[in-house]
Amino acid sequence: MIYTGGGVIQGEGSALLTKLTKKLGYPITNTLMGLGAFPGTHKQFLGMLGMHGTYEANMAMHYADVVLGIGARFDDRVTNSDTSKFCPDAKILHIDIDPAAISKTVTADVPIVGSVSAVLKEMLELVEASEQKVDKKSLAIWWKQIEQWRERECLRIPESDGDIIKPQSVIRSLYEVTKGDAFISSDVGQHQMFAAQHYPFDKPRRWINSGGLGTMGFGLPAAMGVQFAFPKAMSVCVTGEGSFQMNLQEYATCMQYQLPIKIICLNNQALGMVKQWQDMQYGGRYSHSTYAESLPDFAKLAEAYGHVGIRIEKLSELDEKLEQAFALKDKLVFVDCLVDPEEHVYPMAIKGGAMKDMVLSKTERT
Repeated sequence: MIYTGGGVIQGEGSALLTKLTKKLGYPITNTLMGLGAFPGTHKQFLGMLGMHGTYEANMAMHYADVVLGIGARFDDRVTNSDTSKFCPDAKILHIDIDPAAISKTVTADVPIVGSVSAVLKEMLELVEASEQKVDKKSLAIWWKQIEQWRERECLRIPESDGDIIKPQSVIRSLYEVTKGDAFISSDVGQHQMFAAQHYPFDKPRRWINSGGLGTMGFGLPAAMGVQFAFPKAMSVCVTGEGSFQMNLQEYATCMQYQLPIKIICLNNQALGMVKQWQDMQYGGRYSHSTYAESLPDFAKLAEAYGHVGIRIEKLSELDEKLEQAFALKDKLVFVDCLVDPEEHVYPMAIKGGAMKDMVLSKTERT
């Protein structure tokens, strides 16, 4: 199993990683910060792993014989809190430029210190020159098992009651409207996880994210930076109504510099990830996580700054209004999507469990 993190992107190793992975035929997964290091629409990609990773990625990691970690930290969002349960039967190979990162949380059986691009280049040369080839029969058995895990369709969108908008539907529609060719920044929370799960990134550096620090308020300034760097590109900020209010004063800067950013707000009228944990850990006793009665009209707020505000309340109008927003190429558009306030992010790792231990829905566990 190939497991890669943001270090592959930072180390300019994405092209080499893609070539090596395709040549070997092995399954691959990325961390939140590594999305785009390998094409997200490729059949060998199992999706993101970890706390809100896919069922197939987490199961493949847990049952792998060998895990090749490249530019990844083996942090607790991947390993969970009890590292003794992490990949219990696997030999761990860890490639990182920082020797202090090797065996920091999970002991590496084969530590390799070096820049990702240099190591991957040498590995690719060795694979191409080697007379020993991949055991295709064994690999086919492994892929058969992975396809069985895939059949569970862990990212299927739950059925909606009437015209209620599921947040996953917004991200899927966003992908279709942008044709997968946008720069996506996000804030931190449920919307961040939904974007990571449901918007496949085929190129590196298209997913701009505060995945290490987890900084609410990051999304809008990040989208602004992208728009300054690439004036003709689609710069999209996926946010929540909680995160967005931490830096909304930058509306003024966007007007001053005429930045045509598109802001997609998954408005669930709550600090959704906090509320989800309060549902799961505290029996739905909400403390300072819901505030529906105190929220502004976000469309009017955008208009007050001279931008365009669009409000979407029904699933039936989602595609049309998103198309309308992106048709305004020279305008900043805030799209306020009123999504199901009761929707949780799944899959979700069980606290203290192994990677195979997941909650797949409100009624289903592994």
